Amino acid sequence: MRLGVLDIGSNTGHLLVVDAHRGAAPLPAFSHKEPLRLAEHLDADGAVTQAGIDALADFTSQAQRVAEEKGCEDMLAFATSAVRDAGNSEAVLAEVEERTGCSIAVLSGGDEARLTFLAVRRWLGWSAGRLWVFDIGGGSLEMAGGADEEPDVAWSLPLGAARLARQHFASGELDEEVLHALRKTVRAEIARDAGRLLRLGAPDHASATSKTFRSLARICGAAPSAEGPLVARSLPLAELSEWIPKLTAMSRDELAALPGVSANRAHQIVPGALVAEAVMDLFGLSALEICPWALREGVILERLDQLDGLV
Repeated sequence: MRLGVLDIGSNTGHLLVVDAHRGAAPLPAFSHKEPLRLAEHLDADGAVTQAGIDALADFTSQAQRVAEEKGCEDMLAFATSAVRDAGNSEAVLAEVEERTGCSIAVLSGGDEARLTFLAVRRWLGWSAGRLWVFDIGGGSLEMAGGADEEPDVAWSLPLGAARLARQHFASGELDEEVLHALRKTVRAEIARDAGRLLRLGAPDHASATSKTFRSLARICGAAPSAEGPLVARSLPLAELSEWIPKLTAMSRDELAALPGVSANRAHQIVPGALVAEAVMDLFGLSALEICPWALREGVILERLDQLDGLV
């Protein structure tokens, strides 16, 4: 069947059209996305502004038209931390549904982590053994671990790259005091519940997903996306730690010129790098394998599993 998956993230609205059936890898057929930056369309009280709501409603309407044109039988629409954590989350979704007719489900942080874990497990297979998975999004950091398709632990922290950039680098200044404070905050947040994962025992594979990790891996020398998803890619801690002082000294234009970095995400690279470094350091990982599948694929796979159960 042909499915449309509408992912309303903290950075980007993304419609992925896939041909999918049980027992096969979802095959991307078409992609349509726009930089919504909902994590930055928040007022002083943490509510999504009217400009953010308008952008979301307009993109949702576009996505519906594209899904129809591409022959989608069904569309799965979901939102993550930017909408989930907004002070007016229910009002945002109600207005978007009234204007577009599209009902957008809000995933909990735990569900984000769980579904991302499912996607990575299916990509790597059972030979990966005990698996740890990390995902830095725009609004949150997801972590999960286990030996099965359902993780033994899965949780989310408010440490997304866009959120941290807005909270700590709004002025555009990257002085040592600001960087030190951010590094301290990030490490304390991650360390607080690190034992949930560490108690599972050392992983056989530790994997990372999504744009921030992919961009950092590319900066550190991983193969470009043009070489395809089957090429092995990793993010080594030693190389990342060497790069961080260089990144903090760069202008936004210099960051945007780096391989794997888009102009609209350049300001998120430094906070994303600090989170990635903290994850690997605190969990004792010398490197993370980059998995091309992430939350969207997890949503698709769970949907296919549910359909199979109804047959």
